[in-house]
Amino acid sequence: MSVLNAQELKQQASIVTLLHHLGYNPVPHRGRENMYHSMLREGDSIPSFAVNDDLGVWFDHGTGKGGNIIDFGMAYWPDLEFKEVVAKIQQVLSIKPSEPKAVGSNSGRQRRPVKIPNYVVEEIKAIGTHPAVTGYLKSRGIWDVAKRCLSEVYYYVEDNKGMRKHFFAAGWQNEMSGWEVRNKYFKGCLGHKAITFIPGDEKRAVLFEGFINYLSWKLENPTSVESVIVLNSLSMLKAGIGKAKAFSTLDLFFDRDNQGLAATRDFIKALPYATDRSARYHGFNDYNDKITAALCLPVYNASQTTGVLAPQAPKFRR
Repeated sequence: MSVLNAQELKQQASIVTLLHHLGYNPVPHRGRENMYHSMLREGDSIPSFAVNDDLGVWFDHGTGKGGNIIDFGMAYWPDLEFKEVVAKIQQVLSIKPSEPKAVGSNSGRQRRPVKIPNYVVEEIKAIGTHPAVTGYLKSRGIWDVAKRCLSEVYYYVEDNKGMRKHFFAAGWQNEMSGWEVRNKYFKGCLGHKAITFIPGDEKRAVLFEGFINYLSWKLENPTSVESVIVLNSLSMLKAGIGKAKAFSTLDLFFDRDNQGLAATRDFIKALPYATDRSARYHGFNDYNDKITAALCLPVYNASQTTGVLAPQAPKFRR
C-alpha cells in the first residue's frame, strides 16, 4: 500500500474514527467536542481529552497539548518517526490513495468526497478586547507579555449544510500567514502550518515548541535580544532546524516529555552546537507549567500573617 503524504492524510482521516479503531469511544457529553478519558495519560478519571472532528483537532486538558491527527499519532506512538506515524495512521484506518479512473468508466464504488473544514477569519481585534481571552491569558500567567505580541481572532467554520459555528481565540501568526489560535477549550491552527520567526541578534537564537512557552520565557527575559524561532508544532522540527542553521548559538526550550526530549535529541544531532536549556524549568513539563505553578503560591502583604491563594481567572465558554 502506497503511503499518503501528510496533507492528504489530514484531509481524508478522522480523529474520532482513528480513536474508534484503536478501541477508544467518547463518553456521553453535550457540546461541540467529543470527550474521552485520555489515552495519552494514566489515571484520567474525569474525561479531559477533547476532539472536534469538524475542525480536525484534539486537545488534552491534562497536559495542555493538542493538534491535528498527525500530532496525535506522534503523541500516541512516541517511538515512531514522523513518516512512520503517517503510515501507521493510514494502516489503522485502511486508507488507500485514490486511483485515477479511465474516462467514461463508472465501474466500482465511488470514493466519498472528503469535506475540508472551511475556516473564515471574520475579524482581527486588539488583544484585550474580549474579557474571556484576557482571562485565559492571565490564567496562563503571560498577560503582561501577550498583550504586546498577540491578537484576538474571530472566525467561523461552515459545515457541508451551510451551518456556521462562530469562535474566538487569542491568535499568533506564523510565516505562512496562518493563525495559531488558543483559548481555554481549544488549540489549533487556521490556515497553513508553519514556524514563526522573530528577528533579533544575527548570531544567537532561542527555540520553542509553541508561543505560550515563548511568552513564558519572554516574561522572565524581558530585555532579551536573541532571534526567536517558534515551531508551532513538532511536525515543523525540520523547518526549524533549517532556519536555525543561520545562527552560531542556539538555546532549546522544548518540552520535557517524551516527544520534546526526542525532538531535542534530533535537533542536537543535526546541529551539535545547540544547547538544551530545559533545565530552566526542571520538575515541570514545559516553561509555562513553571509560570502557572507560581500563580498558585500564597500571596502575602504586610497586614496579613497568613497567605491567600492568588485569584483564579474566571471560566468562560466560546
